[in-house]
Amino acid sequence: MTDRVTKNGLHVDTALATFIESEVLAPLGQDAGAFWAGFAALVERFVPVNRALLAKRDDMQAQIDAWHVARAGKPIEAGEYQAFLRDIGYLVPEPAPFAIGTQNVDAEVATMAGPQLVVPVLNARFLLNAANARWGSLYDAYYGTDALDAAPARPGGYDTVRGAAVIAAARAFLNSAIPGWEAALHGEACEHLVASKPGGYLFRHNGLHIEVVIDPQHPVGKDDPLHIADVMLEAALTTICDMEDSVAAVDAEDKLAAYRNWLGVIRGDLSESFEKGGQTMTRTLSGDRQWGDLALSGRSLLFVRNVGHLMTNPAVLLADGSEIPEGIMDAVLTSAIGAHDVRGLGKYRNSRQGSVYIVKPKQHGPEECQFTNDLFDGVEDLLGLARHTIKVGVMDEERRTSANLAACIHAVKDRIVFINTGFLDRTGDEIHTSMRAGPMIRKGAMKQSAWIAAYEARNVQIGLACGLSGKAQIGKGMWAAPDMMADMMVQKIGHPKAGANTAWVPSPTAATLHAMHYHQVDVFAVQQELALRPTPGLDDLLTVPLGLGVNYSEAEVREELDNNAQGLLGYVVRWIDAGVGCSKVPDINDIGLMEDRATLRISSQHMANWLLHGICTEAQVMDSLRRMAAKVDAQNAGDAGYEPLVGNEDGAAFRAALDLVFKGVEQPSGYTEPLLHAWRRVRKG
Repeated sequence: MTDRVTKNGLHVDTALATFIESEVLAPLGQDAGAFWAGFAALVERFVPVNRALLAKRDDMQAQIDAWHVARAGKPIEAGEYQAFLRDIGYLVPEPAPFAIGTQNVDAEVATMAGPQLVVPVLNARFLLNAANARWGSLYDAYYGTDALDAAPARPGGYDTVRGAAVIAAARAFLNSAIPGWEAALHGEACEHLVASKPGGYLFRHNGLHIEVVIDPQHPVGKDDPLHIADVMLEAALTTICDMEDSVAAVDAEDKLAAYRNWLGVIRGDLSESFEKGGQTMTRTLSGDRQWGDLALSGRSLLFVRNVGHLMTNPAVLLADGSEIPEGIMDAVLTSAIGAHDVRGLGKYRNSRQGSVYIVKPKQHGPEECQFTNDLFDGVEDLLGLARHTIKVGVMDEERRTSANLAACIHAVKDRIVFINTGFLDRTGDEIHTSMRAGPMIRKGAMKQSAWIAAYEARNVQIGLACGLSGKAQIGKGMWAAPDMMADMMVQKIGHPKAGANTAWVPSPTAATLHAMHYHQVDVFAVQQELALRPTPGLDDLLTVPLGLGVNYSEAEVREELDNNAQGLLGYVVRWIDAGVGCSKVPDINDIGLMEDRATLRISSQHMANWLLHGICTEAQVMDSLRRMAAKVDAQNAGDAGYEPLVGNEDGAAFRAALDLVFKGVEQPSGYTEPLLHAWRRVRKG
């Protein structure tokens, strides 16, 4: 039973309340009594609105379901369909042309283009690694990955052949990005040279810095004709400290750990010790990099991703005994922690412009974005922050937001700093919204469907039309395979070429490599060209990816179910049993992919859809789940703490997987969180 203390009618977990008062409010000089009174008033004001918005989602979905059922699988005519969506308020009128008015935005967000990391806030070591990924060694990134086509390193020692290839590749990059760099090392002029000092030269190209490290005593530098020991790239400009899809946070204990880590990186004193190679190592935040009077941040600019509007959490109970909406709690507490930075209380500055950056996921349309704007107004008033101190990133990952993106941006136009696309969550909502329309095409075919191309293009074009260029980030989604850097280097340059001034990468090493793409592509010049193009209309975006009339063979059905079941079980068993919300999970072909809840959503919803429409049977689904359970067990055989799925079908992990599929149709917006949270709490006991 959770120990609680009552604060103005709110029943707060005692450990959380103590943390808030002693570690968050006291350094701010904020009166605890006034805070709890204001928090209670804010809850009283916003909880009913939050609940009403969720009820509206359910009502709208019921109307869409009924419309599709009444048509009994007939082809969907675009004009008729869009008229229906306008009648029920799913589609709203476009706002008149406008430009966002966001002020006090840091350069990393507004005027620079580069990689972005997303990191689970509960893992302190990963959190510190990500925050420190502002700078990365190109030598290390080439040497340790398949991005460089050269002989593999000899086990246990330095491979001189590969080392020479690394140096040659780095030289080729320098020649391409900063012509004249070598002359600068000899004292000649170079337009890209920013500064020099004993030990190095600092260059800038396309707004990003490159440091050439000189050290004749270094094992690499001593044999180099120019004594170059390394090439350091400015890499992860921004990092999202994630409290949502990449963590398993289901109760007060988990939320307290999350808030404590967020406070640690904002305050600058987070550290983590761990064993590596038989030695104890301690990770801390990197300091700034000094070049005479010029100080460059040694850390990514940090965002924090709050949860969406759906979930509640028992960390705080309302007067009626119900759980607080988790998004409201996150808004208050992550902003209060962010206020430490605004008031200069940390060891380092995160935002030099005095802003708090919050990413808000899984919003459905402009009303929900307006709710976020109003909530952030209320939080600013509670904390004594100037209006629009709290900035917002809107994740364009739900269908109603995609279809009304300009109106969504307009609802937060004076605090928006970020929009992005996310294929997996967006596909999950695509399936769930049109669940009753008919069977969906195979999951792999989704990327070639009409709606996805329109979705990606509209996101950029609408962002540009609303004036985001030079003021905010237009982002693209994750490269999920951290061990496939050669493929990433070929494919992910498509993101800056598409006008995205940031894109997600799965590791600090991947950030270093992806940074090279922003030297190859001047994103802001691309955005200027794209801004002249018309925005694609709604017809393609709202084309439902149905496989009506397709007769899949038994082998095709089995293959699709196996793929979904393996991904489902591989992720769920870690989430439920270990409380790990994001990790490198082997796929059905044993390729490690960085997985979070978005992958789970699409897999479970796709299986639920095929079951609903008779493409497969319950027996076929169970057969796939049982066979894939054995595969997942084999993939985790090296984990001493792993509890097998086979022979444990009554365990929380396998039962959670069953619920996600067989109760998938009834899940709100196809979300996995309600079931995952329920089964994780069972597992925690």
